[in-house]
Parts: sequence; C-alpha cells; structure tokens
Amino acid sequence: MMDIARITAGQMYRYYLRQVVVGDGRRPPRAPLRKAQEEAGVPAGRWMGRGLVALGLVAGEEVTERQLRNLFGEGGRHPHADRIEADRLVAGESRAAAWRAGALGRRVKVTGLDLVFRPQPTIYLLWALGDDETRRAIEAAHERAIEMVLEWIEDRVAVIRFGSGGIHRVRPPGGLVAARFRHYEARSQMPLLHDHLLLSVKGQRPDGTWGSVHTEALYENTVAASALYNEFVMAEVCEALGLASEPRTVTPGRRPVMEIAGVPHELIGWTARRGEQIAACLTELEAEYVTAVDDDGELKFLPVVSERARTRLNRIAARRTRPPKQRARPLAQLRDWWKASAILSSGVELNVIESLLERARAAAAVIRARVAAVVDVALAAVDVTAVVFVVNGGGWFHRRHLLAEARRHLALVLRGRRRERGLDERIVDAALAAHCTDITDARTSRGARPEYRLYTARWALPGAAPARRPPTDVPEPDRNPPAGPGDPVAPRLPLEAGQWDIPRVPLRYDRAVIAGAVLTAQLRTARRAGRDPYDVAVHQQAAMPEQLDVFDQEEDRPVRKARRTVDLDALRTDMEALELTADQLLRFERAGTKLNAGARERMRQAPGLPDETAPRPHRENDQRAHRPHQPGPGQSPGVPR
Repeated sequence: MMDIARITAGQMYRYYLRQVVVGDGRRPPRAPLRKAQEEAGVPAGRWMGRGLVALGLVAGEEVTERQLRNLFGEGGRHPHADRIEADRLVAGESRAAAWRAGALGRRVKVTGLDLVFRPQPTIYLLWALGDDETRRAIEAAHERAIEMVLEWIEDRVAVIRFGSGGIHRVRPPGGLVAARFRHYEARSQMPLLHDHLLLSVKGQRPDGTWGSVHTEALYENTVAASALYNEFVMAEVCEALGLASEPRTVTPGRRPVMEIAGVPHELIGWTARRGEQIAACLTELEAEYVTAVDDDGELKFLPVVSERARTRLNRIAARRTRPPKQRARPLAQLRDWWKASAILSSGVELNVIESLLERARAAAAVIRARVAAVVDVALAAVDVTAVVFVVNGGGWFHRRHLLAEARRHLALVLRGRRRERGLDERIVDAALAAHCTDITDARTSRGARPEYRLYTARWALPGAAPARRPPTDVPEPDRNPPAGPGDPVAPRLPLEAGQWDIPRVPLRYDRAVIAGAVLTAQLRTARRAGRDPYDVAVHQQAAMPEQLDVFDQEEDRPVRKARRTVDLDALRTDMEALELTADQLLRFERAGTKLNAGARERMRQAPGLPDETAPRPHRENDQRAHRPHQPGPGQSPGVPR
C-alpha cells in the first residue's frame, strides 16, 4: 500500500536527514551521509522521475546530503544551487541575482511529499525468509511498481496552478523529481520492506518557469495510487516467481486483500505485533468517540464511527502505540534473526518455512489451472459501480473512486497476472457511460474541472432513473447531495430549481443484488433485440456453476443453451468477484419479499391512504385500475419514501 505525508523545510532537517535517510535509525552527529548509511546497512538513496533532465540529474544517480538540503530543506532550490550560485558570483553577478539563479520559483513551506510504499505481508515474508534470488526478484518488482505509480502521478494527477487565485492548471510536461530510500524493517524489528519516495513539489511549466505542484490533488488520489501499487507489485512478483494471488479477509464485512497463495497466514500474525497494538488502541478510541458528550450532555459526534473518522482515529492510535526506533542493522543479520524468530515463535513448522516458495508455486499452479485470465469490461463496470455506489456514504463519488475500485477488481480477477495498460481506465469509462449520472453543480469553478465531477449510479431498473425536479416554492430540505464522498449525512440547504433529485437503492441490498439486477436487464434487452445473449448467460453460469439455467423473470423459461460447450470448472471471470451462490440468492430473495410485505403494510396503515383490501366502487374508464403501480421520484419498487 502507499501512505502520504507532507515534508516541510524544518522536517527535512529534524527528521529526514537524521533518521529516514539512514533506514530509520539514529544518525550519529556530524557523520557523513554515505558512511552513516553503510553503518546502518541500507543502500544509498536514488533519484527518480522524468523531471531530472531539467535539473541536470540522472535517474538512478546517488542522492547526496547537499542535494536534499537544497531541494527539500531550503524552500525548494535547485539540487546544485550551491554550484550555480558560486559560478554566478565568479561571473560578477550580485549575490541576490546569484541566489535567484539557483532558485526554482518562489520559496515554499511545503517542499515535498513523503510517499511510503510497502508490499503485501506475504510478499515481504517471501522476501525476508527466501533465498537471495527470491529477495532480488521481489525488490526489482517493488521498484518497478513504484516507477509505475510515479509515472501515473506525473501523467494523470500532478498539476501546477498559476494565475490569479490559481485559476490556471497545467500538468508539468517535464515530469517530477523524487528521491527514493530503501528500508528493511518496522519499528518492532519485524520484516517490512518499504521505500520512502521523497517527491519534490517543484515542477516546470510549459513556458520553462518553475512552479509548485498542487498537493491537494495528490492527497485526493492517494487511494487510487495505492490500489495501482498493490495491483502492480503483486502482478510483477507473481509473474517473476511463478506465483498467484488469493483474497484474504482481514476485517469481516470489508473488502478482502490480495495475498500470495500458499503462504501460511500464521506468519502474517507473527509480524503483526504493531497491528495488534494499534487495533487494541483503536477500539478504545472508537468507544471514547461514540460516547463523547459536550457540556450540555449531548453527543459530540455521530453514534457510528464513519470511515473518515476511523481513518483519523487509526492515525492517532498508531502515534500513541509507536515504539522508539532501534539502531538499524545490516540486512544479512536481520534475515538470520527473522528466520530464527519465525521458527521459534510463529507456530509454523520448520519444513514449511524452508519451502515457502515451493509451496506457493504449487498453490499457484492450482489457481492458474482453475481461474482463467478473462476480463469483461462491461461486467467489470457493473461490479465496480455497484461497489462504489454502496460503499460511499450517500451514493456519490468521483472518477478517482471508480478508478481505485477498478484496480482492486482487476487484482481480484487476474490473480497475479499482468494486464494491458489502460484497462482500468477503460472499465471506468464504461462505468461512467453506462451506469453513472453526472450530478455536478457546473456553476462552480471546482465543478467545471473534470477531476471534480460528481456522479451517482444510474441503474436500468423501473423507477430508478434520475430526473430533473421541477421548480418548487417549498423544496424538500434533505435531498441536496453532499459536497463529496464520506461527508456525514445531515440536513443540508434546500435544493435549488433544476438540481437533481437523486434516487437511492436501499443500502440493505448487497452490491451483488444490484449487479445481478442489471445483468438480468441486459439479458432481457439482448433477447428482445434479437441478439445472442451468449456472453451474459455464460458469465452468469461461470459465477454460479450450480445453476446451469438462467431463467427469464417475465416468461419463466430458461434461456436457450449456448452454442458451444463451456468448461465451468476452468472458466472464471469478473463475476467471481460478486461471490453469488445459491444460498446467498435465496437469502436476498427472502429479504426482498419481506421488504415488499412490510412496505405494503406501512402504506396500508398510513393515514389518508385507502385500504387496498377493501372493495372499491367500479367506475367507467377507470384507467388507473388497469395500470401497475409506478414508483415516484426517489423510490425503488415496493419501498416507500
């Protein structure tokens, strides 16, 4: 995954130059940087990014302390600012002009961002307990994944603002500059391969002048960048070592994470000492959060901890339980100690620890024989939209949320295989075109930018299509969409004329129910249009091999068989991510029946509504008696407003 933090000039001197650049150890006072790194057993930092060309640096070149001080500690100066300034002074220029020659635009307080990349636990367990060849292959895959994320940030995320109020925004055509530092262990001295990528905020505009990258855009895309790294590092490791990935549930009710198949999960628990301490502290903080009251005895916060609040509480728990840093040790010494500790305290047998790679390759052979590398963009778009629609509070989201979920979806479907570039973007484009409605208020300058367009799901179900609300003098008070995903649900300002009235599918329905309903509608549409519904039918059968016939809800007859034989044991596609089983479908059907029955009972008991069971007088040309009930705006079939 990837974490992000700001770097200020003071932090560069107090924290990064003293600890981070030497493997999170304690750098002796006045010790040269390279000597301190050798004593700590960590490699020297290396430069990365396409922006190195404009600064006269080379990718892979060693990072020196003076370069770090200039670029990150002096408000964003040229890494060779000392040399440039000295040359200008020799040429007879004034000291002020010489200083300006070494500056990269205006001085800034936030000089960079610290992007921390660490692979999944089973990957760094293979790295820590495997042989040298395995270690080198994993480190190379880790570096390639970081390069992929940095390239995506340069091409799609980073923007430089200029003009009055930052009204103009442009991507740095020359790219960005970053310094990468490798670490081997966590604070608990357990194995944790991770890199700190110190990303400079300085970038060059098309006219050659220097400006600062908008850090807010980088923060907003952290989840999408983390999902890209997780997907890519897993695929690179699996392809290099002949492995495969499998989903592992960490927290019940939340998304599974992808891990290397065949690696015992007991080893993950062996390295999770810090995680257990943070989880225990987080439980206490959440209890304090939901019970906190103000001076009047009223609850200060919502009675349920939101995702945003939980993220902040998790950071507080991590700081409270953070142990002091230990003196860094060479990697060879660490690997010997890790292996001995795993044998003694993990509960995993010695022969298993010594044959981790062989066991993982055997598990991968089974998975790759069973799971085909098939990605259907249309079906992936359905699942991705359903997940984002249900998970994001209020059902509103941006493109970056779909992109992050598309990358998680591909990681789950491909099980460690590489995929073609741009496939995640194609899935998002298909989701936006087929299943999403743009609800952005384009009257604002923020809403006019593509990266801040706001969407909600648009499902091809009766009564679920959004429509414009007519102007009204007394608008309803609580249907205005929040400013963004994750905002608490609370009464907001009244809707203005012409704004969207957003329908919501009840959240008690699982994303599988939503996606299944959409697929059923697609199947019916294909048959009515005279097209062969083979593709939809075969994907549904692959996801539910115990149900070999797909029934039409209107005509109650099975869809005609596919024209060619399908090996259901070998074919697995995107629909596997929906986890639809016969037992789940039965539970969903019962829940829907109960909901409909309860809705009818509430409507019958509502004041002012006639009893549907009572006899009604017959009237000539009573057309309403012959029309099925049509749900109103904001309603799903059978669910009252």
